[in-house]
Amino acid sequence: MYLTPWYPSELDAMAGLFVQKHADAVRAQGVDVRVIDAPGWCGIWRQWRALQREGWMPDVVQLNVIQKQGLLALWLKKRYVIPYVTVEHWSGYLPQNGAFRKMSFFNRRFYQHVAQEAAMVLTVSEPLQCAMKEAGIRAKKWGTIDNVVDDFFFEPSKNRDADISEKRKTLLHVSCFDERAKNVKGLLRAAKMLSEKRKDWQLVLVGTGIDYEEVRAYAHDLEIPENLLRWTGELTPEQVAKEMHQADAFVLSSRYETYGVILAEAAAAGLPILSTPVGIAEEVADLIVPQEIAQNKPGIFAEFIETILWKTEITNRNSQITNQFASDTIGRKLVSVYDSCLHCDI
Repeated sequence: MYLTPWYPSELDAMAGLFVQKHADAVRAQGVDVRVIDAPGWCGIWRQWRALQREGWMPDVVQLNVIQKQGLLALWLKKRYVIPYVTVEHWSGYLPQNGAFRKMSFFNRRFYQHVAQEAAMVLTVSEPLQCAMKEAGIRAKKWGTIDNVVDDFFFEPSKNRDADISEKRKTLLHVSCFDERAKNVKGLLRAAKMLSEKRKDWQLVLVGTGIDYEEVRAYAHDLEIPENLLRWTGELTPEQVAKEMHQADAFVLSSRYETYGVILAEAAAAGLPILSTPVGIAEEVADLIVPQEIAQNKPGIFAEFIETILWKTEITNRNSQITNQFASDTIGRKLVSVYDSCLHCDI
């Protein structure tokens, strides 16, 4: 059984999509997965009672982020001796976000208790796990689990071996345009600096979000030549994959990420990646740009962009990406975790 406050719905098809993909990956392994995704406690309990009336009982619970749903996970463990594993995605533990440390003492203790009672705490990246430990979260056992990348990202990209002296380069950026986290303005300042040096490239910006119009206005104020920027708005995952298969490199300028699904997708598509040191960047990026440079030194950031686009000595570590992010790989890993939980002393 999956307990989650985030899950796709008619109101928001993208909310918790990564949780749904985990559930689908596990179902593909032959596991009967039921999901309780109500936001409030009354709804959580009502959905649980409906399952009980069907005569259905879980063997293992996956708690996706520690919120109100953690109460049900604790109760099922105490009442029915059902183990649970916590899969944590929340950025609130990261010092750049700081939401966990701003919680009341009671709420922080609740989160700590839920984590300690779990058979295992899985995080989607090592940096998130380190941040949780630094925030005082303890666990019987720690592990990591990747997010799932859709199969259509694992397709051959266009030929990137064309004559680099004649080819206009395409740099791709995809984000939710939340400036507090994504630092798109920092990327645009670097684009402005690069535009003053050369014009044989284009930055494609995919997505929308709360700061989208503000960021577009900022680009206009910077007077970046319009032909060097292409704004697509929100695209479907299939359309994002198509953009990746047509691009020459990918750039992520985020201040923080717990994982960075878009990094995994770019890696699966075989793109050279330039990223700040966030989420899984250390695992998949070809070039890491320090935060200080990405945020405050646009001239040097522009040099990093120039390197990822034109310097032939950069080795694309994702040109032969493994199946690390494939649904089958992650489904098998999660089932293995569940099996270990069933045989552990809870």
